[in-house]
Formats: sequence, C-alpha cells, structure tokens
Amino acid sequence: MNNLTQKVRNIGISAHIDSGKTTLTERFLYFTKKIHRIHEVKGKDGVGATMDSMELEKERGITIASAATYCLWKNHEINIIDTPGHVDFTIEVERALRVLDGAILVLCSVGGVQSQSITVDQQMKRYQVPCIAFVNKCDRSGADPFRVINQLREKLNHNAVAIQIPIGLEADLEGVIDLITMKAVYFDGEFGDVIREEEIPDSLMETAVEKREELIDAASVFSDELTEAVIEETEISETLLTAAIRKGTIQRKLTPVVMGSAYKNKGIQLVLDAANQFLPSPIEVDNQALNLDNNEEPLHLSGKKEDPLVALAFKLEDGQFGQLTYIRVYQGDIKKGDTCINVRTGKKVKIGRIVRMHADQMEDVEKIEAGYIGALFGVDCVSGDTFAGPGLNVSMTSMHIPEPVISLSIKAKDNASESNMAKALNRFTKEDPTFNTFVSKETGETIISGMGELHLEVYIERMRREYKAEIITGEPSVAYRETITCSTPFDYVHKKQTGGSGQYGRVAGYMEPLEEDSFVFENKVTGGSIPTQFISACEKGFISCLEKGPWMKYPVTGIKIVINDGAAHSVDSSEMAFQAAARGAFLQAYFKAQPVLHEPIMKVVIETPAEFQGNVMGSLNQRRGMIIGSHDVGQITAIEAQVPLSEMFGYSTTLRSMTQGKAQFSMEFFTYRQVPKSVLESIEKKNEKKTRTGT
Repeated sequence: MNNLTQKVRNIGISAHIDSGKTTLTERFLYFTKKIHRIHEVKGKDGVGATMDSMELEKERGITIASAATYCLWKNHEINIIDTPGHVDFTIEVERALRVLDGAILVLCSVGGVQSQSITVDQQMKRYQVPCIAFVNKCDRSGADPFRVINQLREKLNHNAVAIQIPIGLEADLEGVIDLITMKAVYFDGEFGDVIREEEIPDSLMETAVEKREELIDAASVFSDELTEAVIEETEISETLLTAAIRKGTIQRKLTPVVMGSAYKNKGIQLVLDAANQFLPSPIEVDNQALNLDNNEEPLHLSGKKEDPLVALAFKLEDGQFGQLTYIRVYQGDIKKGDTCINVRTGKKVKIGRIVRMHADQMEDVEKIEAGYIGALFGVDCVSGDTFAGPGLNVSMTSMHIPEPVISLSIKAKDNASESNMAKALNRFTKEDPTFNTFVSKETGETIISGMGELHLEVYIERMRREYKAEIITGEPSVAYRETITCSTPFDYVHKKQTGGSGQYGRVAGYMEPLEEDSFVFENKVTGGSIPTQFISACEKGFISCLEKGPWMKYPVTGIKIVINDGAAHSVDSSEMAFQAAARGAFLQAYFKAQPVLHEPIMKVVIETPAEFQGNVMGSLNQRRGMIIGSHDVGQITAIEAQVPLSEMFGYSTTLRSMTQGKAQFSMEFFTYRQVPKSVLESIEKKNEKKTRTGT
C-alpha cells in the first residue's frame, strides 16, 4: 500500500446557503499557511474570499462554481473542493461529490438542518460519501449545537454523535472541549492561531463525562476491543476510540460532530484534525468503473499507481490559457507526454501541460498519481469523460444530470455581441451539462434553458462581463409537456400517386399513457404485414411527432405506442412512406386519446421570521402553491410547499418586499403535474397570440 496515498484526503465542503462553507475554506487555507491573510466573503477590503475568484461571486457573496485547492496539514495533503449551496448550481455539487472520498457537512448552529442540507445529504448518499458534520456559527445568538445534532438524527437519519462540546455559547463562546482527549481547547491570538490546552472547567465536567460516554457507546459498535474495555471498565485510550470512530465514519454508519465558529476562528484546526483522523484516504474507498466490454458490469479499481490508468474529467473551465480540465485519477498515473484514450470518443489523447490548482492560480507538475486531483491543459473532452490506459474499455459511472426546467430567449444587440455570445454559449454548455442552448426553428431565436432563474441570470451576467456581449432577454418560459390520458387505436393508410413510383404504407395499432415521463415503442406485427426493414421507419415517424405535440406544440412524454398490423406494397412502399404513415397514425389517434398539459412543480422552502408566516403562506396560496408543512427553528419559520414553476417568476422581489428583506427561499424541481383547466385556457390564449403575431 502506498504510504503517501494513505495521507491524502479528497474532501468537499457542502451545506445550505449561507452556512459558512466558503468562510470555513478561507480559514483552512490560512491555518495551513496557503494564504497569509484572511479575506471575508462579503469583505470590507473589496478582495472577497480566495475561493470565490469570479467577479460575480465576490459581488453577490455566493459561490457559483466549485473551486479546487489543496493544502498540507500535519503531514496530510488535503484536496478541498468548495461547492455552491444554491440549488440552481446543483450540478457543481454533484460533480464534486462524484470525485470526493469524504465530505464536511457544514450546518448553522441556529438554522440547523435546512432544506438544502437535505438535498446535499441525498447527493452524498447517492455517491456513498462518508462525512463529518461541523456545527458552525456557535457564536451567534440562538446557537444550540445539540438541537442540530438531534435534527441530524431525526431529519437525515445520521447516527450523529458529538466529539466536542462548546465552552460557552453565543457571545461567550471561548473554545471547545475535546471528548476524545478530555481536554479544554482555547484559540488565542488575533486569528486564533495559538492553541492552548487546559483542564476541563469544573462547571462543564459533568456534561463532558456524560457526552463522552454517549460517544464511547456509539463507537463501541465498530470495535470489539473498545466493547471489551467498556465491559472490563479499563482505561479507554485515545487511539482505540479514534480507530473505532474512524471505522464507523468510513462505513457511513457514524457521523462525528465537531463545532465552533469559522468567522471567529474557533475550532477550525480541530476540523482539519477530524478530516485527517476520520475521513478515508483514496485507498480506503471502493471505487468502481463500468466494464464496457462486459455489459457495463461493475469493475473494482485497485487505486494503485502501477496499474493501467483510469481517470475522470469532472469539471471544465475556460481559462486564459485555453480549456482547463479537472481530473481525478483513480488508478495508475498520468504523466506529461503520455498518450491515453478518451473512452467516450475512442480517440487517443496526448497529455501536455499538467497543473495543480489553488482556486484560480496554478502550479505546473510532472504527473498526477492515483488518488490525487489535478488539471490538464488543451485536452479536448466534455465534463464526465473517462480517460483510460490503452486496452482498457471502462467508464466511470455516469453522473446524475437533472433536466432543465426553465427557458429564456436571448438575442445580441449588435454583430460584435453576436459572435461573443456564440463563444460564451459554446463554453458554458461544455462546462455545465444542466445549461442548454438551441435555436428555435419557428422564431429563429436563441433559447437558453437551465435549473432556475438565478442559474440563467448568472450566465447572462457572465456573458456581459466576461465576453462583453450586450444581450436582450425575452420572457422566461416554462418547460410544459403534453401527454395522453387514455388508450386509443389507430389504423392509417398513407397513399400518394404521382408520376413514377408512388408511396404506400399502412400502420395500425394503439397508443396508451405511461406512468413515467418516457416514450416506449413496441412492435407486435406478426406475419410480416409490415416488412422488418420498415419497422424502424415507423418508430422514427412516431418519434418525430414527440418533439412538438399536435395540440399545444409542447414536447410529448409518457406515451407508449404499439403497432400490431399494417400493409406494404411491393413497389410503392419505402421508409419515407412508412414514416409518413406513422405521423398520420399519430395525428389520427392523438386527440381521441384526450391529451392533457403537464407543468413542472417545484419544491419551495421559505425561511422567514415567524411574524411574516401568515403573509408568506397567503402569497404561496395565491400562486397555486400547496403547503406541505411548516416548522419553527428558533425565531425562524421554515415553510415547505409545492408550487408550479410558472407562478414563481419574480418571487424573490415579492418575498423581499413582503418580509422587509428578511426571508429567503430555495427551490428545486420536484415533479410534473396536470395543469388546471382555468390556467390551461390562459396558456392557450397566450399561444394563440404568439402564433398570430408570429413571435
């Protein structure tokens, strides 16, 4: 086993919006001597946090693109990826988690487990990422870390257990008690650089002993030696307890909880210690690839640098020196001048410049070995591509990419902006699989679509700033879908006789609704009434009708088409004839199948001061929202609702004015549901108007 790789940690920091992820990363970089001065996210010095390198991030005080850096702490190399908290940038979180071995889940000691914490936790579950929890902001009024630990157990089903308790809370936060070493730890000096260990204050001794027993109790499940020591009532060593906690954490059956305040520099060094002690090294994680030569059977990757190369490109960036491809090497190593294969395209790739990243700065290196994260220059690939050594046909599992739910039309003001806009769109679609762009066939407009208003807003703003493209935006439009509600037969003959050979094709069968949002084509034709070579032409004909439904001109989903009969002519039948017959059959049956319109419904979570709860609920009801529930977290009420996306445009402004700017909300796609009759009529009118004016 490679001793060096054992000391590597690939970790991500993920959490709800404004829980302090970027502030925590900034402190990590300071304490590991990577930066020499601390900058704040919404800093007065105008510099902004190191990891928010984009102008827009500094202005808004939010993280948009996950940034990568690495630092050294007590002989361990820690690769950190700071991920965004906003749901609109969920793909950034997905990508980061895909390549991480462990994570730090940051929670606010006042807000606790919030809506986005739940989303992030589900993503961690999907990729089986072990985590430790850091309860931040213990210096804020209303801080209660133990309530947060209970929420971790109840809401997220984590076996959460404190390995520290705070000394004082709110304005009186002085330090923490380490329950493993049973010492009180204080952080002195201007930036908390000086760690001072003392005996536990008498007033907290009883609580510390009680909490340590809880910790030993939870950890003993993972260690027979620890269980024996408990039964025999012998002294429990730090090493024994740490090993048991580590084992439970790596199996995702235990979540150690550390606490402190990133802003006040209290407890940060202990978070780094916990990452080293409890999160796995690349060797301890079971990484699997899919064997493309054997029906995508899972294939265990050894993680050894001597074995053939397997690496994943998990993020692309367009820097000043061309395309930068972030990669995580799972097996083997990648050296300057090497040739490897891009598995998706089957093409050979020659490796040129290799760098290690620190936010937006970089240093050149000769190679990247298994277990490490780095970046390549000038490699043509897209996000999610696998690079493998010659003769290896494997792919890392594909990432879960959600469908875009909102669209906008955009157009450039002048010719210069036009070409800059094209460059920007080309780059953004390569970088972000949830951001799509296409030109509408009817109107000739450029349409962009993404995960939410903020998502598109940020890209438009980036086009203006980074590409100097002056852009006019149209009204946002919603991704409606059509579907049918009952089974309907069809029997259609396509006949055309002009000079020369004619066209003939008969297609019969039925269409029926499907539960899922998909399309299924089934061939039940017997006795060769439709010759086999024309079956795929029938399927093509049906598929061509799905892009734009005959009724409201929206995509058609949730439909199954079965063909069971037909007829062909020995001379006049052709692929073209059967495609036309299928289109005719679709139109013949579609309206009889009683089509309905479905709209995207969003899961919306609003956090508002309790006094505005009534107003907020009223505003959601006006927007056809269905309130699922609400609960109080200290002074704040969290309201969860399901609201149609079409009703959510401009909601942030309404919410701010209604709550004096004190409430915030997050939303993510939930499901598709049928549009009510009254709303359907207004959509029909809008569409008619568009058709009349030709826009």
